[in-house]
Amino acid sequence: MRTVLTILLASAAGMLLMLWLPGHAPAPGTHTARAATADSLAVTGSVAASDTGDDDQGSTDWPNNGPTPEQVLYAQPQMVRDALAKLAPRVPGKPNLYLVAFAGDGSENVFRNEAEYAARLFRRRFGASTHVLVLENNPASLATHPLASWSNLEGALDGLAKMMHPDDILMLYLSTHGSEDHELLVDMDPLPLDQIGAQDLAGILKEHPFKWKVVVVNACYSGGFIPPLAGDGTLVLTAASSDHSSFGCGSESELTYFGHAWLVDALNRTDNFADAFAKAKVEIAQWERRDKLTPSEPQSYVGKGIRAQLDAWRKGITPGPAVSFVPAAPAPAASAAAATY
Repeated sequence: MRTVLTILLASAAGMLLMLWLPGHAPAPGTHTARAATADSLAVTGSVAASDTGDDDQGSTDWPNNGPTPEQVLYAQPQMVRDALAKLAPRVPGKPNLYLVAFAGDGSENVFRNEAEYAARLFRRRFGASTHVLVLENNPASLATHPLASWSNLEGALDGLAKMMHPDDILMLYLSTHGSEDHELLVDMDPLPLDQIGAQDLAGILKEHPFKWKVVVVNACYSGGFIPPLAGDGTLVLTAASSDHSSFGCGSESELTYFGHAWLVDALNRTDNFADAFAKAKVEIAQWERRDKLTPSEPQSYVGKGIRAQLDAWRKGITPGPAVSFVPAAPAPAASAAAATY
């Protein structure tokens, strides 16, 4: 329903947004491009990380040569379907893992960096039985990845539910800012995107038949997501406690503390998510002491059965070599469209 409403409102929203953005220069012919698709978005023009030239990190400016907000909104359902269709076939005879990487805040490249690195890391290191889908908000990838939005998350999970088997594992990696009332920032200014709170995320997951789940919430105050997400078959890892900030975001950062410690440092040494979390906690605490920061206190919850199911998945993989971190490049849409994970 949310996706349908988004489509129905896209035209009106786009018109209002164009009036609201005094400096926006629409691409040639955009007044006739009501039925925009992912392909038409790529053709519209290159998407720059910033149109000011002053700072390519953390810009919230809509790209002058990119698709219009209306085109982006209208294209989302097809972009989600295309992303699902590009997933490699399920490997039979063993549990498969399906990762959805969600980069919520489009104003800072650090979240895009983590989502795209997580995709490369899991696919290359953990093999063919690991499948990855990226949802992200960033001016540089409006034509190449579906938005990180409530509607797209539901659409992605709807699609995965149809292809996953009962013994497969769903993994969500969410990276963005978090608030003290346990709400994740979902922002691609000026698009009207809904925020996702702890209860919201739990409700979205309950609407889908995933028995085995790993949910990683990399945000401030993310420990508040554990109570509503806790349950049998679920592993929850958070970058902070319910009443503490986490660190490392910002326009000057390439990775958050948690993303660096858990994804880059720990998961390149182990395929055990809980062990990687323990290693990351130690490393994060060292960095926080060095920088004289209030401890973030990352939290974890292990539900009944999930540890054994993850062990079964690990028995079916042979970890590959470590995957070096490289920040996402502010490449033109035409080049980024060829990226695979």
